[in-house]
Parts: sequence; structure tokens; C-alpha cells
Amino acid sequence: MAAQCVTKVELSVSCDNLLDRDVRSKSDPLCVLHMNSGNQSWFEVGRTERISNNLNPKFSRKFLIDYYFEIVQKLKFGVYDIDNKTLDLGDDDFLGAFECTLGQIVSSRKLTRPLLMQNGKPAGKGTITIYAEEVKDNRVVDFEIEARKLDKKDFFGKSDPYLEFHKQGDDGRWQMIHRTEVIKNNLNPVWKPFRIPLRSLCNGDFDKTIRVECYDHDNDGSHDFIGSFETNMSKLKDVSRLSPVEFDCINEKKKQKKKSYRNSGVISVKFCQIVREYTFLDYIMGGCQMNFVVGIDFTGSNGDPRSPDSLHYISPNGVNEYLTAIWSVGMVVQDYDSDKLFPAFGFGAQIPPSFQVSHEFPLNFNPSNPFCNGIQGIVDAYRACLPQVKLYGPTNFSPIIEHVSRFAADAAQQKTASQYYVLLIITDGVITDLDKTRQSIVNAAKLPMSIIIIGVGAADFSAMEFLDGDDGPLRAISGEMAVRDIVQFVPFSSFAKAPKEALTQAVLAEIPQQVVSYFTMYKLKPPNDPEAAK
Repeated sequence: MAAQCVTKVELSVSCDNLLDRDVRSKSDPLCVLHMNSGNQSWFEVGRTERISNNLNPKFSRKFLIDYYFEIVQKLKFGVYDIDNKTLDLGDDDFLGAFECTLGQIVSSRKLTRPLLMQNGKPAGKGTITIYAEEVKDNRVVDFEIEARKLDKKDFFGKSDPYLEFHKQGDDGRWQMIHRTEVIKNNLNPVWKPFRIPLRSLCNGDFDKTIRVECYDHDNDGSHDFIGSFETNMSKLKDVSRLSPVEFDCINEKKKQKKKSYRNSGVISVKFCQIVREYTFLDYIMGGCQMNFVVGIDFTGSNGDPRSPDSLHYISPNGVNEYLTAIWSVGMVVQDYDSDKLFPAFGFGAQIPPSFQVSHEFPLNFNPSNPFCNGIQGIVDAYRACLPQVKLYGPTNFSPIIEHVSRFAADAAQQKTASQYYVLLIITDGVITDLDKTRQSIVNAAKLPMSIIIIGVGAADFSAMEFLDGDDGPLRAISGEMAVRDIVQFVPFSSFAKAPKEALTQAVLAEIPQQVVSYFTMYKLKPPNDPEAAK
């Protein structure tokens, strides 16, 4: 029987006395969380933000974990000094790690332990503190805040202001829960709209004090305090753009020194609204259907399917990398589609009877009904198709992306959160129509769909990494930017020796967040929302 998630737990992380690995400044720490449940291999759960020049960081980005009572969930917190923009941590200095179980953290609620190096010795005097909170409230607070006439703190400029939100813990200490972006060289900053979970802000207690601090950011980590104010959600919850609430930003030290002191600027809360933030499971359990579509690369670079060297060669035990990828992703996704009918297409082959090149032909050669019955149906259609087509080229992605986009566009017209499309493209090589594909993805980002690309074989997949928006929003050749990240690229070779579950987790890791981001962007509620009926 499948394990049942008991609840969700949010983990906050801070560190003290980290090793200093930078010559002319302090370390720039970031924390990575890996998890291992049962006999699985370690997989990455997430990363905090990188904090510049700080040996005692308090990370604002939290880890949200499903907590299972009956499973030993092993956690590994790794702290690194980040000095480059690559995602690979192998290039960064290791500052220490700590391993424990989620049960240990939950039972302690707050756990402080020494950080250890890879040889098991202490990482200097470095410690890590993990604080756990059960997530019971999925309401969030949307803020729009600006300031005017802030104090000038920079000798050669103005100030580079940012805000920090704090709540008081049970021990009376202030705990930082959110940090805005830094606005450069501006005494009248307007911060981007941002969102804070209500549970993080005040634990659902509208009279609980919230402290907001304003700082001038300095690159060396010695940020200058400008001022602060205190308020609560009772005062903020009904703020609208027509009637903003303003607070004096007070620096107590300056106030004590100077009798004529009024403030160090004014912070204006222009908008504050409590809304319910729906989760992926809210949408799935509320009636949203996931539509799984497969696109398979039949270009000549795969090699003759009859040859054992070919990526399309089916081994005596009945598998190849294409089939493994279909099974790995499909076995999970099919549970979210009620009719289990999946369209499956090929591209880059000459197809019968005329043997014209096609970049979006149905695997079953039935354009009016390209659906396959279950994942086994896709596998059967693929096996039957292989001997009938001639592998050719070029490798064009845009036709099949645009094909699925048309279905997603029809779903978007309904203005309900009832349909979402996941396109799985399995390919062996370099994209020929990269510019057109970029535009197709930018257009698709506005629709209820995600794209998974699995690269098989040993080709250069750098273009695929470029399409994956992890390093920043994808731009079309026209300069238009994707409104959200919808592409996840995974090279099959990275998982050749890993358990089959590892590929599935890596490929599908971003799908829930992508589903939620689309429906949230268009303010769409689950079709059957029990809260709305109340």
C-alpha cells in the first residue's frame, strides 16, 4: 500500500561561524538539501538563496517537505561557498554538512548541530540550525510596498534599500521570514509585488506583531540599518491602493541623539490582500486532468534500428533508452489522466505511403485518432512504427510543440483549471530549428502546458540546457521573454546507473510547480473547490 502523506513541514535554516573560504571577503554561503527515503538514492530537494559575505547566514528561502510518519526520511544539509553562476556544486568550496532524519527535526522542532567535513571532522566551529513548522494554512499575503525620503547611507551614492520581515518566535526572538530585492541607488524605492505565506508571517494570528526593517545593501555584507516599524495583519489586511497605510521608518539610535528627528523615511504599504494559494494536489484532487503527449525523434543520427549500435535498436530483453524514458515518465503521469488515452507522435522521418518527411506524424499513422491506450499502447505503437519509417531529418521541435499548443490553447479558452498538458520529447541530438523552437516555447509558456525533454545517446545537449529556464527566463529571438519556466531537460546518461525512480523524480520534479504557476497566473481555482462552496 502506498504511503500516505501526513502533513507538510516547512524547514528554515540558519548557520553560525562558517569557515571563511574567500581571500578578500567572507564566504558567500548557500544551503542545499538532499533527501533519501527508504532504499532510494539521494536526490536534491532544493536550495536556499546565496547570501553574500556572511559567516552567520539566516536563509529566507524555506524547504517544504511532505512528512511521512511511517518512512525514515533521511536528510542531508550541505553548505557551500558559491563563487560562480553554475549549478554544479563541484566548483564551489564545501563549508560542511549535517545528516539527520526528518523525524529528528520534527520531534525537536528546532535542532542545532555542528557541521562536519567529508572526512567526518568538524568544519571549524560551524553549526547549522534547522527549525521545523507544520504547514496547516495555505493562505498567502500579497504585498505592494514603496518608500520615500529614505536616509542616504552611501558616501558616493544614495542608498540601496531592501526590506526584511520578521516575526517573533515562542522564545521571544525575532525570526526573519522574508527579504525583498535590493533597489539600487534610490531613496524612493518601489519594490516588486511579493507574496508571503500567512503562516510564516504571523502563524494565522492577526494580532501578532510583525517587524519590518529597512537596510542599505553593501557588497561587503556590512549592510547599514536605515530604520524599522512594527505592525500586524489586523492593520494591514484591508489595505488597498485607494487607501494605503504609511509608517515612519524609525532608527532608534538617531532618534535618541537628535531631538528634531522625525524619521529615516516613510514606508507606504500600497496593497495588502490575503488570498488562498492552491497547491498542486488542490488542483488534481479538484478535478484537473493531466494530458500526457509523447514526441519521439526518428532522425537519421539515431542509426539504423536494425543495428545494435542504434539508439532505436530494441535489445533482446525488449528495451532501449527511448522505451525506458517512456515507461519512467508515463507510469507516473498516467495516474492523473482518467481516460488513459495518450496521443503519441514521431518527427524527423520519411513516412509511408509517399515517404515525405514529417515532423508530427502519429505513431499509429491515424491522424484523426492519434491516441494510444495507456503507456503500453504507446510502446506497442512505437514498436510497430519503427520498421515502417525511414529515419531522416532534420531535428525540428517546433511543429510538435505547436501541435500540442493548439490543444492547450483550446483548454485555455475555457478559463477553468480543468486541463493541463505535459509534452514529453525524447531526442538524440542537436535541434535544427532552435530559433523557431524558442519562439514556440515562449508562446507555450502562456498556455496550460509543460515540456519535458529527455536526451538519449551521447550528443552535445548544450542547446537543451539553454531551453531549460533554470538559469533565467528563456527569450525568443525577437527578445520576448517566457512568462514562466515550462521546460525541464534531463540527459538520460546521467541516470544510466541510477535506480529507475531517480530519472522519474528528476524529470517530473518541476511539473507540480509549473501547473500551479500557470493556474495562479490566471487566477484560476480548482474546478471542484470545496472552499469556494462554503
